[in-house]
Amino acid sequence: MTKRSPTEVDTFALLVADVYDTAGVLRRQGEQTAATEGQTQARWQVLSVISDGDWTVPMAADRLGTSRQAVQRIANEVVDDGLAVFDENPRNQRSPFLRLTPKGHTKLGAITKRSRSQHRALLNDLSDVDVDSLRLTLQRLSAAVRSQL
Repeated sequence: MTKRSPTEVDTFALLVADVYDTAGVLRRQGEQTAATEGQTQARWQVLSVISDGDWTVPMAADRLGTSRQAVQRIANEVVDDGLAVFDENPRNQRSPFLRLTPKGHTKLGAITKRSRSQHRALLNDLSDVDVDSLRLTLQRLSAAVRSQL
């Protein structure tokens, strides 16, 4: 194990602050993007998670790193709005699958299209950044933090 200098530890603390700042700015942009289709960032995230495969509310909550209750509230809303349906889960009758409806797929597609356009513009501004390397570094950081939980 490499011993890190106090300066590196201080710099790492600043990196953590930068990650939180970046997450906050991206969340605000996501709220604006989702709002163009009458949705919230949280609803967009749930729609996105359940868009592929068999997802129960607890599974979606785990994937999103949030509480089951929070996802259940959003799931109920998107079902009420006709964007998703609860579908029978043969493995667990008390935990149905949450699946997008055609209306939900359309709504998610519109938000995703707008988001991709924004991402293209951001990447143009960050033309000197190696995105693959940055992703790997953030994934390693996430894994290291998880291992300490």
